[in-house]
Amino acid sequence: MDEITHIPVGGEQAYDVVVGRGLTDQVSALLPGADRVAVLASTALFARAEAVEAALSAAGRQVTRIEIPDAESGKTVETAAECWDQLGAAGFTRSDAVVAVGGGAATDLGGYVAAAWLRGVRWVPVPTSLLGMVDAAVGGKTGINTAAGKNLVGAFHPPVGVLCDLDALDTLPVKDLTAGLAEVVKCGFIAEPAILDLIERDPQAAADPKSSAVRSLIEYAIRVKADVVGGDLKESGRREILNYGHTLAHAIEKVEYYTWRHGDAVSVGLVYAAELSRLAGRLDAATAARHGEILSALGLPTRYAAGAWPDLLAAMRVDKKARGSRLRFVVLDRLAETDLLEGPSDDLLAEAYAAVAN
Repeated sequence: MDEITHIPVGGEQAYDVVVGRGLTDQVSALLPGADRVAVLASTALFARAEAVEAALSAAGRQVTRIEIPDAESGKTVETAAECWDQLGAAGFTRSDAVVAVGGGAATDLGGYVAAAWLRGVRWVPVPTSLLGMVDAAVGGKTGINTAAGKNLVGAFHPPVGVLCDLDALDTLPVKDLTAGLAEVVKCGFIAEPAILDLIERDPQAAADPKSSAVRSLIEYAIRVKADVVGGDLKESGRREILNYGHTLAHAIEKVEYYTWRHGDAVSVGLVYAAELSRLAGRLDAATAARHGEILSALGLPTRYAAGAWPDLLAAMRVDKKARGSRLRFVVLDRLAETDLLEGPSDDLLAEAYAAVAN
């Protein structure tokens, strides 16, 4: 049997992130006392959702399948409302639960549906993408997108456990796997340099879902996030460091109407944040350049359209970290040492963007 790793996430509502292969049968054990369980999944993930449902049914649970649209297109208030309607029709009570099967978008949506139904029921994310495993499913952030921006509507609602079944990565499209590595690289720069060293030694192995390198990278990244969110669930302090590179990334996603992969946008955002750190006199040139070198070695994008800057700047002004009219960016002072840059001038922001513009 494959080795199973339990990574604890502390805080008032502690839980474990479980990493391994063949974990489907463990989902029921995380939900004692739940008579009814809703499984949210897209039609593209029918086979994996069916396996989860079979495990729940075998444990005597009454299962309701709720189909949701693929990827970011499903993270809407309309989809959430449809889910709540189905929970109501099935008679879900506070003792029942939600299981979200899918990538980061599916777990964001599923967690939000669970957070709002009866003001909060238990839920378990079963992430099927690398991005979901290392980022979206860990930490209790749930949410949907609106015309105003990405994830501006949501709730902090920790799961009772997370099941990261590495079997799901074996059939994940290469571009989706690679995109997820952007969040792993972020963890390397903000907290765990061993991630960067591992990727630099063998970028090809870092993108091979069956390699030991990928498992190590996933566990490194989960431990980074678990350490941060365990002490700051509601992003009132240290948790903001996880947004390194995300201010521009979320703006790109909005300008692209959420058709860009989140990890691709984060990749560009990381290069931008590094350059902003350098220009602000906070980060040395070599570490700033290392961002682009590692991301490029993985095949991730590091540039975006020069003419998009006015729209991107407007989108950044409604970023969650902004305070009034003042933009706030997570920056690096040195490798694995973060800080906030508050109210940078428009000239400085534009100069940093020139480094990623094409």
